[in-house]
Amino acid sequence: MTEIEQQALNDTGMAGASVVERDPLTGARDTPTTQPEASATGHAREGVRGTRGRLDLDVVVRTHVNGMLHTLPVDPRTSLLDFLRERLALTGVKKGCDHGQCGACTIHLDGRRVLSCLTPAVQVDGREVTTIEGLTASDGTLHPMQRAFVEHDALQCGYCTPGQIMAAVACVSEGHAGSAEEIREYMSGNLCRCGAYVGIVAAIQDAAREMTGGRGLSETISEKTSGRTSEPASEIPSKAASEMPSKAASEIRSKAASEIRSKAASEMPSKA
Repeated sequence: MTEIEQQALNDTGMAGASVVERDPLTGARDTPTTQPEASATGHAREGVRGTRGRLDLDVVVRTHVNGMLHTLPVDPRTSLLDFLRERLALTGVKKGCDHGQCGACTIHLDGRRVLSCLTPAVQVDGREVTTIEGLTASDGTLHPMQRAFVEHDALQCGYCTPGQIMAAVACVSEGHAGSAEEIREYMSGNLCRCGAYVGIVAAIQDAAREMTGGRGLSETISEKTSGRTSEPASEIPSKAASEMPSKAASEIRSKAASEIRSKAASEMPSKA
């Protein structure tokens, strides 16, 4: 620092502050230094390090992202969204509003969906992060939800699609895909400015059947709750009849037998 710069600090009362000097060619910052503070008698004395330099202290974050361990120094002010995009080059995580209102930045943190733009990066230390890139298998096979979005054309510009898919996977896993109305309710935090909501709901319903073993999620939850499996439709009339009074049961059986005979007769080839 030149004598002129030092005199300017003394004149403005900033002597003793933590100063970050930059290389005049590269603009790189040097290590913060403490400038001597001038005393009332004009003699310089060592000042106390200011607080400005503390903002440059990084925090080491150790986290698993899509199954890979990353250990990196992070500025405490960095959001998880910027950490994923700028430090790990995972640009599938989209920056939309950057205020937690659009859902484009949705990722999974320990299996639960969160908005990465509102999550400080330091909070993922020791935790598991999954982004849209982590849904695809190592051999390139798409996740059922990804395939369903393609098959149902559940996108237009595609900018919100990664966040929509991450939220949709969580919606099914959380047990909130039992009906179209329920899906709309629990996907309401993810906006699509192109208006592809009809395709998105259809894709989630389709993928939910595959993710839950080929049946609707509401049926799976009902069976787990009751501890019984669903009964074939053909057995329902017989069971209902057996639980009724004998006279009513007899009438039901007689009517059912008559309908079967009429149907069989109508399907037989007519005689010449």
